[in-house]
Amino acid sequence: MADDDIVEGTDRSDDLIERLADLASERSLTVGCAESLTAGTLAARLGAAKGSSEWFRGGIVAYSREVKHGLLRVPEGPVVSEAAVRAMAESTSRLLEAEIVVAVSGAGGPDPQDGRPPGTVWFATTGPEGTRCEEKQFEGDPQKVLARTVRHALTLLVDRAQA
Repeated sequence: MADDDIVEGTDRSDDLIERLADLASERSLTVGCAESLTAGTLAARLGAAKGSSEWFRGGIVAYSREVKHGLLRVPEGPVVSEAAVRAMAESTSRLLEAEIVVAVSGAGGPDPQDGRPPGTVWFATTGPEGTRCEEKQFEGDPQKVLARTVRHALTLLVDRAQA
């Protein structure tokens, strides 16, 4: 897939959302999200999915550090980190009573954040078998980083729903 395809909307995000909707419905799963870098984009996509009123519990947009630290119990320190997304995912799962949650926090660019270069994104997912975290480095301008982040977050949700 060409890099520009992701931004122009010809990627497979819609297919991922459809697959997640099917899995959540079939398995009676509840899904939520915690967003920083994506600023509500992920929740908007999930909320527009078929049957989302049955399985999508909602999302928390924690763009500011104060919201991350206060509401989502992110420990003091860098918010572009494993500890931050782990706390975001686990707190959101508890607050929304969602079985599967994805959390994202990163440096979208064009400037670094918390000493991390632009394009650095941390992801965490919760599920019945615990919390998993991973770091990705996405190339491109902030718009491309955002699109890649949303797509990867959807991929992670589908993976957890299939488990």
